[in-house]
Amino acid sequence: MTPDEVLQSFRDTGALLEGHFLYASGRHGRQFLQAARVLQFPDITERLCSALAARFQDAAVDLVIGPATGGIILAYETARHMGCRAAFTEKDGAGGMALKRGFSLKPDTRVLVVEDIITTGGSVAKSIAHLEERGAEIIGVGALIDRSAGEARFPVRFETLAQIAMESWPPDSCALCRDGAPLIDPDDIMV
Repeated sequence: MTPDEVLQSFRDTGALLEGHFLYASGRHGRQFLQAARVLQFPDITERLCSALAARFQDAAVDLVIGPATGGIILAYETARHMGCRAAFTEKDGAGGMALKRGFSLKPDTRVLVVEDIITTGGSVAKSIAHLEERGAEIIGVGALIDRSAGEARFPVRFETLAQIAMESWPPDSCALCRDGAPLIDPDDIMV
């Protein structure tokens, strides 16, 4: 899939929203990405994950890991295309991410970490730290969309299907607030 096709699939499924949004960081912006809305369509998810798998087809991946929750579906479907296992990391209660639920990880397992949207890359970085502590060899990070404006960096190969610049502002200097645009909770928008 081309970057334009990826972004169009997000638009077509209502996963790329336009308006005046409050981000988890407290900042405001005019666009919002809700990857769960695109991942509810198996045919689109299959194409996206096939494209992610193709980026790493020669990497001899043993295991695809996705940080919960955004990476769970992606890990499964990408692993299916790569013919290997899938698992996910989740919050560990100490501010990190960890494999739980009895997922095994042998030393030197070649791991691809996948994520839906990269904003800061925090969940991926925490997942990588945990996996490396357990002896995994991280061969790369794959994401559907990088919205970090090139700020997210990882100590391994990083491939994305698309990038999007999403401008944001502190609430006290938000042009949309000054213009009187109502603040929207993206979970309230039905598509």
